[in-house]
Parts: sequence; C-alpha cells; structure tokens
Amino acid sequence: MLRATSKISVMKKILLTTFLGLFFFVISNLTKAQSNAQQDALASHIDSTVNPGNDFFEFASGRWFKNHPIPPTEQYNGIFQIIQDTINAQVKEICVKAATLNKSKKGSNKQKIGDFYASGMDSTAINAQKHAVLQPELDRIDNIHSSIELMKEVARIQAISGSPMFGFYVGQDDKISSKNAIFLSQGGLSLPDRSYYFATDQRAKKIRSEFLKYADSIFEILNQSKKTAQENAKALMELETHIAKTSRKREDTRDPNKNYHKMTVSGLQKLTPNLDWQQFFTTVGLGQVDTVIVGQPEFFTALDGYIKSYPLEIWKNYLKLHLMSGLARYLDDATYQKYFNFYDTALRGIQQPRPRWKRVVNTTNRALGDLIGQVYVAEYLPKGTKTKLMEIGKAIRDVYSDRIKNLDWMSEQTKKKALFKLDHMIFKVGYPDKWKDLSSMHINRSSYVENVMSANKWRFDRMIYKYGKPVDRTEWHMEPQTWNAYYNPSNNEIVMPGCIIIVPGYEHKLADDAILYSAIGGSFFGHEITHGFDDQGSKYDANGNLNNWWTPQDSARFYAKTRMIVRQFDNYTAVDSLHINGESTQGENIADLGGIMMGYQAFQRTKQYKEDKKIAGLTPDQRFFLGYALAWMIHERPETIANQVRSDVHSPAKFRVNGPLSNMPAFYSAFDVEKGEAMWRPDSLRVKIW
Repeated sequence: MLRATSKISVMKKILLTTFLGLFFFVISNLTKAQSNAQQDALASHIDSTVNPGNDFFEFASGRWFKNHPIPPTEQYNGIFQIIQDTINAQVKEICVKAATLNKSKKGSNKQKIGDFYASGMDSTAINAQKHAVLQPELDRIDNIHSSIELMKEVARIQAISGSPMFGFYVGQDDKISSKNAIFLSQGGLSLPDRSYYFATDQRAKKIRSEFLKYADSIFEILNQSKKTAQENAKALMELETHIAKTSRKREDTRDPNKNYHKMTVSGLQKLTPNLDWQQFFTTVGLGQVDTVIVGQPEFFTALDGYIKSYPLEIWKNYLKLHLMSGLARYLDDATYQKYFNFYDTALRGIQQPRPRWKRVVNTTNRALGDLIGQVYVAEYLPKGTKTKLMEIGKAIRDVYSDRIKNLDWMSEQTKKKALFKLDHMIFKVGYPDKWKDLSSMHINRSSYVENVMSANKWRFDRMIYKYGKPVDRTEWHMEPQTWNAYYNPSNNEIVMPGCIIIVPGYEHKLADDAILYSAIGGSFFGHEITHGFDDQGSKYDANGNLNNWWTPQDSARFYAKTRMIVRQFDNYTAVDSLHINGESTQGENIADLGGIMMGYQAFQRTKQYKEDKKIAGLTPDQRFFLGYALAWMIHERPETIANQVRSDVHSPAKFRVNGPLSNMPAFYSAFDVEKGEAMWRPDSLRVKIW
C-alpha cells in the first residue's frame, strides 16, 4: 500500500483476501529438480513422510517446501510469490518500454509510467537528494506553535504520506449506501497493532526495543544529536503507548454497528475541544461538513486529552516520524535501510532488501495502477477472461443458492432474504469498463519521492472529491494486474481482477476440474460470496445497507455456529506460544470454510467427479483437496507468522488449509482420516454454517 497505515481505514468496508489472491492455476515447473515437464504438479509436491490426517498442509506441499527455501529478500515463498514474480516481470516490461521512449507526450500514460519508473531507478539522484524534498514539510512541523497548526499539519501528512493521530476517509455510508460520508476512526500507531505495545512475550519485547532504535535513527537522520534522538524516541513511544491503550482491540472493531456513531461536526467539536476539526476539514479540501461517522468516540476523547497533556515538541517529533516512515521507502539508501531494518527484518524476518527494480516496479504499479492496467489487459491478459470467470462464478452461485434453500437451521422467512441478497450480488470480473482518469496527476523524472507524494495526493484528492457526490457503484478498488480479490458489503459486490485466471505452465490447456473448482471456484468465488454472509457481511442487506434482515431465532442459531469456528481457531498455536485469535479472524475463516464447501459441491456436478477416474494415482476427491492446499502453498518465516497473528484478520496459510478441511467429511473419506489423528474432529465439533 502506498500510504502506510492510512489506507487500512480507507478500505474498511472492502474485506480483502490477504496473502493476495484466490485463484485458477496449476504450475508444472515449480520443482526445478524435476526434469519431466509432464509430471503432475499435485503429486510431485506430496511429502509422503507426513500423515495427511495429522498435517495435510505439510503432506500436500512439504516436498516443495524442502526444495525451495525462503529467499533472503522475502518473508515467505510459495505459489503467491511465483505468480507475483510472473506479474512483476510483465509490469516491468511495460515500465521499461515506457521509460526508453524519448518523445512521449507530456501528460500521456506512457510519459507518466516511464518517468515514474525512471525516477525510481535513478539511485544516484535519490541518494544525492536524501530527504531534501521533505524539508519544507519538516520546516512546517518545526513552526507549529498551537494545536490549530498541529491539526493543519496532520491534514497535510494524511494527504501525502501516512495517517498520524487517527484514520480518516470518505466512503459509502454504511446505513445509506447511496451516499458518501466522512469517517473518523482510531489509528495513529507506528506498530502494526495495539497489542505490540503491551504484550509480554519475548518477540513483542524485542519489537518494542527495535522500534526505539528505529525512531532514534530517524531522528538522527533529521540532525538531532544522539542523546536528543534517544530521549525523543522514548517520549514518542510513551505517547503511542497511551494512544494504543485507548484503542479498541482488533476483535472489538468487527461489529459495524458498534463502530458506527453518526454525529454533527459541532457535536464532535464539543466532544474534542482541543482538536480543531474545521481547520482539519478546510486543509484537506472539504467545504461545508455537517456530519461525520465516528468509529470509536472514546478514542477521540482520549486523544483530545493527549493534545493537552503532551508537550507540543513531542507531537512535532511524532509527526516527523510518521512523515518519514510513510515515505522512507522512496528516499535515499541510508533512510530506506533504517526503515527496512525495522519494518522488514525485525517485524517480518526478511534478511535482505529486494533488488531496486522489483521495489520500483511494485511502487509504479501501485501509483499508476489504472494506466498500467490498460496496457496489461491489452497485451498480457488472456482473451475471454471475463467470460470464463463469469462462467465459474455462476456455477458457484447456483450451488450457494441450493445450499441456502436446504439449510436446516434457517427459517423460510430469512432464507428468502438471503437468496434475494445472493441474487443481487454484483460480480465485477477481469477489468473495469471505465478506467480512472489520472490526467491531473503530475509525474516527472526529477524526484522519485515527489512522484510518490504526487500519486498519494491525487488519490487523496479523488477521495475528497467524492464527498457530497452520488456513489459510483461501477468503481473498482483494484487493478486487473493485482493478485487479489475482495467483497464490498456496501455495494454487495465481489471484485476479481483478471490476472487471477493466469495459469503458468498451462498456457495451452486447462487444469482438471478438481483443481479449477477447489481454487478458482471454492477459494475464490465461494470465499468472496461467503463474505457476504460472514459475521460482518451478514449485517448488510441486498442494497448494501447496514440493516438487520434476520429473525432473532435465526440470528441466534447463526452466531452459535460462528462461535464454534472461533473456538476451533483459538486452539491453534501458530508459532511459539502465540495462538490464532479466532474472534478477529472469524470472517476469513468462515469464508474459507464456506468457499471450499461450495467448490466441492460444484465439483461433484462435473464430469470428472462422476467418472471417478484417477490422475497421477489420485482420485478426484484427493485431487480436489490437494488442489485447495496448492492454492495456499506458502512457506512463511516465524517472524512473519507472529506479525500476522497479532495484526491480520487472516489466519496463517497452514491453518487456512487444515482448519476448513478438518470440518469436511469428504476430506476424511478421501484420505482415511481416523480418530486420534491431529486433524480429526468429532461430529459435534465440526463446523457447518453455509
């Protein structure tokens, strides 16, 4: 993401499927040691020394993991990395071609792509400039003399770098989905989650220690003495610890009703007299603002107190750190290395930075996604992508409809509304029919960080422009070359970029249906559809409004079932003594379970399943479940897993495989899972929701 933590709040209502992608593929050349190109990808990855009933994740992919250690430049290795490398190589070709053109018309797509990429590759200029481009902003911070000026600078940094103090965005009103509203939420932390500030385990203590070193090093870069930098780092840590203490736990932010508090601006000002909201709104470019939606009022009450209790100098250093952290990846090598040492090595265990070209390609792609997307669709995306995706999506929706009709725990009254919502769910697949207009974004070759700031400001201003305008329900929040997917409850839509259909190694033929229906059908369409009916999505109606459409009895039965999956994942130890947080991950866990069940039922309707023939010695059922494991073939560093458990709503890959499958009787039959094996669960504990 371009703007550090700020866009986390911007995408509040878009339930992203992280670790990027739920997809359609089989790769025949993953294992370099295997010279036979025709060898089956599923069978070749199996580690036969592992009992599938104890750990299906390791059984299905263990051999591949042993032969492919995690590169020192990455936090994990596996299928996502391979697919992303393929996409990055294609995007690099687009960037390099544009950068070599000498006479591109100023303001044209090719000029912007070429100049952005070229500015990022010019390490000599970047190192010579250091952080000089940011000096005017740093000077403004030094010249802050009041809380009014403080709020003005918070607004400026929100537009170009990060999200100090709190989260802010303009987006669909949860209760009036046709209108754009202003949202304010808790935020302003440098660490990924509030728990890092209080946890007593050794990993958390080490992270806090490393963060102090990082803050110290940034202040030294800004010409503070060693002693002063250390003192300021400690003061900043104390301030952020107080902000964290006031923040709700991750699991307590899952209920959209409890995080929706609409109030007038005058009411907000009375609640927080030391925070000048008129100054903030005027600075970000908003005119007359009448109401705002506040996620956590108690957070802002406490923040208002911190404005008075902490000296202005501490707040100045706080803003300097957030400004620098948001842009450090695009500054000189020395500054970037300080950022990398903490946010990549300490937090995720990555040993070395990626080559510059990979970093610049990723940044150019994020900044100019729609421009690159137009070229990508024309030159790299297989023809017929939209048609094929819609075909598979319809098959899964038909299965979902049948399953809702046959639920034994839901009344007919609620079933009708669930089916109505499903029937009206919008599928956006492949690429948008209308591309975003980036003509007002100014890009040149003189400064990489200036280009990033320009892209950030363009995106921020575009968001601000939405206020007071009707919601554009045709808008995409991803590009076709983004390996990802999402469900947006306020639009009741699922969005699936076209690159998901790429099948490396199978360019001239399709994988068998067992893999297609476990990956693209189950883990992709089934997963995203289920988000419309998980613990959060189920609170929104067919029109995308936060509105209870359940009978009290059905609601009670539904939440009894969700509590079962919470307890199941609470019991999983991810790394060291860290357990998965079943409450905060339940939405993704529900979607994983629902998705694979939908995919399996759809697969049962295929010719391959009915013929019951083996491929590479594997039955159709075995191939289906191995295909699902292939979709999550990700080997992660312990540091990455620990960070994910503390700060992510997704369970680590291993448990996204073993967790859902341990609830499926068909899996037990396919691999002869017996009582006493680790994945075996008694019937009374097997979760079945949708």
